[in-house]
Amino acid sequence: MTRMVQCAKLKKTAAGLERPPYPGQLGQKIYDTISAEAWELWLQHQTMLINEFRLSMVDPKARSFLQQEMDKFLFGEGSAKPAGFIPPTK
Repeated sequence: MTRMVQCAKLKKTAAGLERPPYPGQLGQKIYDTISAEAWELWLQHQTMLINEFRLSMVDPKARSFLQQEMDKFLFGEGSAKPAGFIPPTK
């Protein structure tokens, strides 16, 4: 049976994640309050941020930036797209 959560991002009851996707208390908070659908939206947004800003995941500043953007995207006002971002056409 699928675990359901009241998703803080989507503001609806939806299927939850199978396990915490991130270490520590933040990972547990995401597991408890973010749906699998909202997490997938974050992963897509994160990929766009990494590509557009050419972030290196070995750089602690880049990881810190992404964690701040993740918090804003999932629990806050949202994470903005980079200035001048044009989404790819399908």
